[in-house]
Amino acid sequence: MARRSQTEMAVLGALSMQPMTAYALREAIRDVLGHFWSESFGQIYPTLQALEQQGHVERREGPRAGSSTFVITASGTAHLHELLSEPITTTPSRNGLLLRLFFGRTLGSDRCRELILQARADAERSLADYEELRRTVAVEDAGSPDLPYIMTTISAGRHSAQALIAWTEEALTLLDGAT
Repeated sequence: MARRSQTEMAVLGALSMQPMTAYALREAIRDVLGHFWSESFGQIYPTLQALEQQGHVERREGPRAGSSTFVITASGTAHLHELLSEPITTTPSRNGLLLRLFFGRTLGSDRCRELILQARADAERSLADYEELRRTVAVEDAGSPDLPYIMTTISAGRHSAQALIAWTEEALTLLDGAT
């Protein structure tokens, strides 16, 4: 799936949950989807304009003078369904930590150990963030038909953080054997 289509999916998906101003949309993509999806802010506004021209979103008067609220249309909902139904495309991972560890002999085991410990600390913070997010969403979105779907993404984040923490233990043991 092309990057443009994925940006359209993020924008339409967010608007399918509730109408928003362009600024609120940008914030929602960053704050809500941001735990598993990043989107260039430079792509959000042009995509929103293109979706409006295609009739997939409609601009309405916003809460403040001069502001606009965007609402997904029936054709936008149909387009979102089409986008969501397309096969998932994966992109090759670019992990700077693993790149450094792969060439760790040059870097040295002490520095590799520091990198792994930092990764573990980051994963522990991330896990705590996901736990807090899970509690907050469970309360704030209680009764929402979107709740089970939102919770699946939070669960994936929690499991990824837990797996990274477990991996750091194994990686440190492997490094101990290399020295």
